Amino acid sequence: MNSPLSESPFDTHQVDNQPPAFAPRDLWSDDIALREALQREGTAGFTEHIATYGALAGSRLYDLSFDAHRDRPRLRSHDAHGYRIDRVEFHPNYHALMQSAIEHGVAGLSWRELAPGAHVARAALSYLHHQVEPGTSCPLTMTHAAVPVLRREPALAEWADKAAAPHYDPRELPIADKRGVTLGMGMTEKQGGSDVRANITIATPTDADGGYRLVGHKWFFSAPMSDGFLVLAQAPGGLTCLLMPRRLPDGGKNAFRLIRLKDKLGDWSNASSEVEFCGAWAHRVGEEGRGIATILEMVMLTRLDCMLGAAAQMRMALAHAIHHCRHRRTFGKRLVEHPLMANVLADLAIEAEAALTLSMRVARAVDAAPRDPSEAAFARIGTAIGKYWLCKRAPAFVNEAQECLGGNGYVEESILPRLYRQAPLNSIWEGSGNIQCLDVLRALEKEPGTGVALWAELQRAGGGGQPDHAAAVERLRAPLHGDVVIEPAAARTFVEQLALCLQGSVMLQAGRPVAEAFCRSRLGGAHGLAMGTLPVGLPFADMIDRALPSAA
Repeated sequence: MNSPLSESPFDTHQVDNQPPAFAPRDLWSDDIALREALQREGTAGFTEHIATYGALAGSRLYDLSFDAHRDRPRLRSHDAHGYRIDRVEFHPNYHALMQSAIEHGVAGLSWRELAPGAHVARAALSYLHHQVEPGTSCPLTMTHAAVPVLRREPALAEWADKAAAPHYDPRELPIADKRGVTLGMGMTEKQGGSDVRANITIATPTDADGGYRLVGHKWFFSAPMSDGFLVLAQAPGGLTCLLMPRRLPDGGKNAFRLIRLKDKLGDWSNASSEVEFCGAWAHRVGEEGRGIATILEMVMLTRLDCMLGAAAQMRMALAHAIHHCRHRRTFGKRLVEHPLMANVLADLAIEAEAALTLSMRVARAVDAAPRDPSEAAFARIGTAIGKYWLCKRAPAFVNEAQECLGGNGYVEESILPRLYRQAPLNSIWEGSGNIQCLDVLRALEKEPGTGVALWAELQRAGGGGQPDHAAAVERLRAPLHGDVVIEPAAARTFVEQLALCLQGSVMLQAGRPVAEAFCRSRLGGAHGLAMGTLPVGLPFADMIDRALPSAA
């Protein structure tokens, strides 16, 4: 493509050998693996809705996301007259992204639709949204995950209903004046981090209204512009979960102070903060002393969204890499035609599809959990396994995709730097890698049904139809049946093998074209430590075309 000034005698060069713009594009029609996964996992009634959002995400939302990230949130602690307001201001595109997501059900569809498959459909919406704007996924995930916990408290029914509602309203108003609300969280404190039992924030019961007064701090206070926040604090009966509203029923500001916004790695569109509670009023959620148990009800949902976020980042990075390599020419041919680059792209395609496939299988288990104890057990442990492994894979994956674009993948006009900054987040959020791996060991020891459910899932691949997978699964027989105890120091190695075998099992069950390559490379040893080390002879071009059809 020539530049507009190419006819000028002063023009120094022509712009050519550059790919066309990546967007607009249809993220639904581009993604064969997603369409197959949803058909297999039972979302027939939601297909049109998901397809519509895929087209929207790859066009309008993709465009909106760039300014939402360039203009970072700003904290206004006081107004012009010196009154404390503790307000976070965002670029208008941030609010447009939130509105689109909430209206289309990214936060609430699974709670409004009672048909089987609703959780899988919402997972697909989250996957599509996260590809183009991961920052808004933080409040969307927390709002979604809080609904079932709030529904257990009759006094909080209005909060639950409005969190699930398809209405976005960023105004600072009491809940009675809003049709929809969003929710944030404040769990960790300076001295404790993941060890929330070390929290020192105090929740004191009030005699007048049955609420509590909070005094203390939170080192990480996520989505500080939300309408309400789930927090953990020490009540007389022990560590307790509470819902702290931003605005009191009379419209007054609750007694908390935003100290600062975190200058963080990761997305720039969303805000994270530090907060002090100065007698802030809150509702109790669950029993006193049962705060961790209450929060754990949400963990399965938030871990699933961490998996989906990692899979989404892989997918968007892969799509950009393939798009670039199909149009960029070096040494006389297109990049995608160079055998070693084809190896890299095919390897990335396998990894991305395996991440999506496992995520959607776990989403089906989450969907079926209320009706099927076996699926509930699988969802319990599958979310911990998948959260650990997929989130570990994402940063290296995105970096490899950046390398396919060379310098173009390292400048902010590309979405790749944004994906790379964001990629490590999900491995830390909702419990770091060690927390996940130790939780897997704890589940296998304390909840025997989880091992039974895992073994059953691994056996569904066909009883040895793929020898590398069969051999790897057999090595897991003893620990999953309780005959061998895995030492904590070996937990990462063990969970990694569980994750790889689960991915292989689900892909083999689906008859995926890339399942054989996945098992040979990831389980059979025909792979190095870096991407692009697949064995020679695999159908690289077919794998790449499956990942992003040539017409796309």
